[in-house]
Amino acid sequence: MVERYAREEMKKHWTIEAKYDAWLKVEKAATKAWNKLGLIPDADCEKIVKNAKFNIERIDEIEKVTRHDVIAFLTSVADSLGEESRWVHYGMTSSDCIDTAVALQMRDSLHVIIEDVKTLMESLKTRAMEHKMTLMVGRSHGIHGEPITFGLVLAIWYEEIKRNLKNLENVMEVISVGQISGAMGNMAHSPIELEEYVCADLGLTPAPVSNQVIQRDRYAALMNALALLASSCEKIAVAIRHYQRTEVYECEEFFEKGQKGSSAMPHKRNPVLSENITGLCRMIRSYAIPAMENVALWHERDISHSSVERFILPDGFITTDFMLNRLNSVISKLVVYPENMMRNLNLTGGLVFSQRILLELPLKNVSREDAYKIVQRNAMKVWEDLQQGKPALNAEGESLYLQNLLSDEDLRAKLSETEIRECFDYAYYTKNIDKIFQRVFK
Repeated sequence: MVERYAREEMKKHWTIEAKYDAWLKVEKAATKAWNKLGLIPDADCEKIVKNAKFNIERIDEIEKVTRHDVIAFLTSVADSLGEESRWVHYGMTSSDCIDTAVALQMRDSLHVIIEDVKTLMESLKTRAMEHKMTLMVGRSHGIHGEPITFGLVLAIWYEEIKRNLKNLENVMEVISVGQISGAMGNMAHSPIELEEYVCADLGLTPAPVSNQVIQRDRYAALMNALALLASSCEKIAVAIRHYQRTEVYECEEFFEKGQKGSSAMPHKRNPVLSENITGLCRMIRSYAIPAMENVALWHERDISHSSVERFILPDGFITTDFMLNRLNSVISKLVVYPENMMRNLNLTGGLVFSQRILLELPLKNVSREDAYKIVQRNAMKVWEDLQQGKPALNAEGESLYLQNLLSDEDLRAKLSETEIRECFDYAYYTKNIDKIFQRVFK
């Protein structure tokens, strides 16, 4: 666990104390279940539930000798009890305790992640509504395409994060399972009812069948859901990093008072938060591969998964929690420059309207091939003019492309000046934004 990226709300679920506390919850639930089934006397059950506790220093001391963490834990718990300690862990194997306890930690941690995602979605929605009609240029291959709005970009991000939310909610059911099935999962030493009582007490669902462990495809599903979420978040961070480039400068991260961008260049305002998010997302995705490799354990169990999970579960949750909160801060405080978006939209001298002209010509009985030639040859002239430093707009505010089209005799034979000028109307490109938003934010 990297302290730098650990928020207390998530960190508390993955401390060593939290681990042993979850183990103790499982053991107490099993005690109560055995009592309900008539094995453990009421007095002994009450003493265990009331008095059982652990001492971390004592566990560490015992484990140095036993080389077994669960036995060390149980010995420490026994130290806090009397003769009734004989009932603790009765009929159970280590994984019954560990895997059921880890399910509690994963469930509680995933609740935090889901709330983080919902908060991020609210920020995205707020900014999308704010910039629903803020014009900007759409890009493919990094090259200017056609007019869009920044609100549409934000709506796309919102919709993608919403799909991730659904994935996380689905995986909540997958991971919220427990087991009290014994050494090989055959329940030879404890009845099925015991497992059902324990899981009900803890708010979990009994695994329909298990061997000595909960099957690790469940954990893999979790880590893949977090990895996919990270990919979507990195997509947002990378876009913001592009928008903040000096040559683009359509939006930027909020620059705090007193913040410094460079030790050498005092003028710098760098997208450091988005870059940090990008790096954190790489780490989150890296946990998915070992989680999937943990699925193939030998026979009824081995412990090759154990060391892996000591890394990927706490680090995966803690890093995702931090990343989501940082991304939410970036989005909610993002400084947007509509004027610069419009400036960039006009940068290519009206080339963004080329398809509009192209679609008008077939309506005038011009073949698509001939129409494409007319539209493209005028577009290529604009590129040449821009390469030579000619202004994209003239003194009257007319774009190079509009000027070229108005001077093309073949085009003018098919389209009037009014018809050509109408093709340069930005409202044409925003006419369905409201309907799109209704579908996204319904």
